[in-house]
Amino acid sequence: MGVIQTLDMQLTNMIAAGEVVERPMGIVKELVENSIDAKATRIEVSITQGGIQSIEIIDNGIGMDSEDATMAFKRHATSKIHKTQDLWSIKTLGFRGEALPSISSVSEVVLETNDGKESTKVEIHYGDIISVKPFPCNQGTAIRITGLFYKTPARLKHLKTVSYENSLISDVIQKFALSHPEIAFTLISDGKESFRTTGSGDLLEVVYQIYGKDIAKNAMIIDDGDSDYKIKGICIHPQFTRATRNAISVFLNERMVRPYRIQKAIIDSYANYIPSDRYPIVILDIKMDSQLVDVNVHPSKWEVRLSKEQQLEYLIKESLPKILNAHIQAPEVKLERIKEEKIVIQSFFEEPTPTKKVEVFQPVEQVVEEQKVDYKSIERKIEEPVYVEPVVEKIEVIEPLPKREFPKLRVIGQLHGKYILCEGDQGLYIIDQHAAQERVHYEQFLQTMNDTKHVMNPCLVPHMLHASSDMVRRVDEINECTKAIGIEFEAFGQDSLIVREIPMWLKDVEEGVFLQDLLDNFKDETEINKNKIHKDKIATMACHHSIRFNRFLTQEEMLEVVEQLKNCEQPYHCPHGRPTFICLDASRLEKEFYR
Repeated sequence: MGVIQTLDMQLTNMIAAGEVVERPMGIVKELVENSIDAKATRIEVSITQGGIQSIEIIDNGIGMDSEDATMAFKRHATSKIHKTQDLWSIKTLGFRGEALPSISSVSEVVLETNDGKESTKVEIHYGDIISVKPFPCNQGTAIRITGLFYKTPARLKHLKTVSYENSLISDVIQKFALSHPEIAFTLISDGKESFRTTGSGDLLEVVYQIYGKDIAKNAMIIDDGDSDYKIKGICIHPQFTRATRNAISVFLNERMVRPYRIQKAIIDSYANYIPSDRYPIVILDIKMDSQLVDVNVHPSKWEVRLSKEQQLEYLIKESLPKILNAHIQAPEVKLERIKEEKIVIQSFFEEPTPTKKVEVFQPVEQVVEEQKVDYKSIERKIEEPVYVEPVVEKIEVIEPLPKREFPKLRVIGQLHGKYILCEGDQGLYIIDQHAAQERVHYEQFLQTMNDTKHVMNPCLVPHMLHASSDMVRRVDEINECTKAIGIEFEAFGQDSLIVREIPMWLKDVEEGVFLQDLLDNFKDETEINKNKIHKDKIATMACHHSIRFNRFLTQEEMLEVVEQLKNCEQPYHCPHGRPTFICLDASRLEKEFYR
């Protein structure tokens, strides 16, 4: 007797649900994508208990007739593709026909839909169709999910806290709003509205809603492209950073994705402006021919493959630094009085004082630790807490950050032998004398490298470097990348490379260590960019040649530092990404003195 059997459809759908419906956020993402594909201009998402208790999504899209409303819950049933060739030119967010059958196999689903001609209600409980009948409803589709994972308790057990699941859903809705500012999104959590956009099509307005006024006012417009790619979006002044890369939102043809190499290209573009442990805020929408991208990689559709990914990386690394250089300015320091807030942590044995709950969504990285804490034992007492509804209509008009010139500065003194104080049009400018000199010397060393890279010094004893056989075979490829900086490797046996001469600019660097690091970088990155590879070493050289803290300067020396900084190509940050100077706004100083 054979032991191999064909699985029934219900079990097949439950297995597939593990890839598509990992948590409530996955359900929200799939259903909102369906709403967008249905040409909805308004999408409302309501969740209870982080989506674990219920999820409801209502849109004003084109809706479905009764036949399609039933067919949509059958596996691999879709209106998005019809033939094999369509799979290589996907123009919709959904296309696999897996989401609805997977969701309905692990939950109770009620769908109400109206296509303008007929309206239908479909009820499905854990894969079993309960009823399909006419039902009066508005144009569009409303779908409600309850009892999620009730019959798959192992999956339910691995969900995190309610606030963590809330944060994931909030984050995905915000990303939808960033990729589709022309759609009005509303997110309601436990009966309270927590996020809303107007659907005006203004991306800057959505940035305002998500990140606040200060960040929106420091936005710079991205609009560039080449023969294959068009990139549009917003990048934020390096003064505003995040602890994780979650604020880097990348969309391919308006599809929400997680492309590691594209994110890395964005981070590399900010490398000269922010510290290495911080990440920028960037919203980037990439337009391309749909045949250049393969979205059929994973059922969750977070991963894609690009056929010309390196070309796109070059475009990003070329475009973003130009924008940053054109708009960068000194960070503005804000003087704000800290308001005291009393927080009372009650004992496990005390009766909790009745309070009015205030729902606040935090970034995902801030709530991960909540998994380890029983927050039911903690009460926060706030006098007269009030939930404030977002009033989008009253948002002031925010303009993108204008291009800025280096400010006109007049040296007025020095502080503690560390900071040069200057007067400018905007207020008091404070220059970090060491960071400023680092930037000056860094650019001088780069210029020397460019000017003398072809002036070669023969080595009295050639540098011999151990290398894998793979690296030896790729020596021609390596030399193609390193010839721009005047370095050429030569194969020596099966496991060694030698360098017989070095460029003049390497005279201040430990040559053997530098060359070995160069090979290691090539092995890890498969691509060599001279500024990236030499940045750390040249930055170290610049640091060693710069003015130290606790050194008091004459007026002439301070003037020289300011003048040299002014003439830098990028004077606002040291090579390690720290600001070279900041500004205390004059109007804020006046407020502090009650003027």
